Amino acid sequence: MIDSKRLESIVSEAGRIAHDLWPGAGNVVRSWEKEPNSPVCEADLAVDAFLKRELGALLPAAGWLSEETADDPSRLDRDLIWLVDPVDGTRDFIRGRPGWAVSVALISSGRPLIGMLAAPARGENWSAVAGQGAWRNGERLRSSTRSEFPGSRVPAHALPKTDADLVMVDQPNSIALRIAMVAADEADLVATLRWGFEWDIAAAGMIAREAGAAISDAFGNKLDYNKRDPRAFGVLASAPAIHGAAVERLAARAAQLPA
Repeated sequence: MIDSKRLESIVSEAGRIAHDLWPGAGNVVRSWEKEPNSPVCEADLAVDAFLKRELGALLPAAGWLSEETADDPSRLDRDLIWLVDPVDGTRDFIRGRPGWAVSVALISSGRPLIGMLAAPARGENWSAVAGQGAWRNGERLRSSTRSEFPGSRVPAHALPKTDADLVMVDQPNSIALRIAMVAADEADLVATLRWGFEWDIAAAGMIAREAGAAISDAFGNKLDYNKRDPRAFGVLASAPAIHGAAVERLAARAAQLPA
């Protein structure tokens, strides 16, 4: 059995390391672009190195897949794997905004077993264990139970005219925190219609599911993890009763996007 208290401590410390480098706390951060429109900063690398060392010591049998580490194909031979995004929401981090989080998930046989988010700039620690529910700062989470699609709350800065029947709420840059908003009944629907990566969605998807939300890709298919190609075609997190309507609205748009 994994030492859950030690895991919580590791993820919390990772959050502290990032927060100590965050411009919102008065620091000057070094940042650059890995490739066009893909920012990275020193906190990404510092947190990645810390988590790789500490999680590796905590569970040596587990493989590793992180946004900031070169992919090692040997992970495909592991039943257990850590999925990590050291700083999800790097743009908010660099700008000194609080919409970022450290995301850590433990995957077993392609399915999330544990998910944790540390969002110290927001004073939040999120966690979930398969079959045991989801929690934020010690309080159990219950996801949105909305039953009608029109009027659904969506974290967004703007919506297309075709979605004018939806309601915008505050949008953190971190997709993980947006998904977690569904888990906390602060949003009813989160959807992305683009290629993303497993590390973006594993922990938060686990938290939302354990809180009672429906989780899938943009076409309504289940999400698998530790694939050879660690991409997922979007993510859809919603109140269960509106999930079908969300898939129906989004599937045609998703089908038009390049593979």
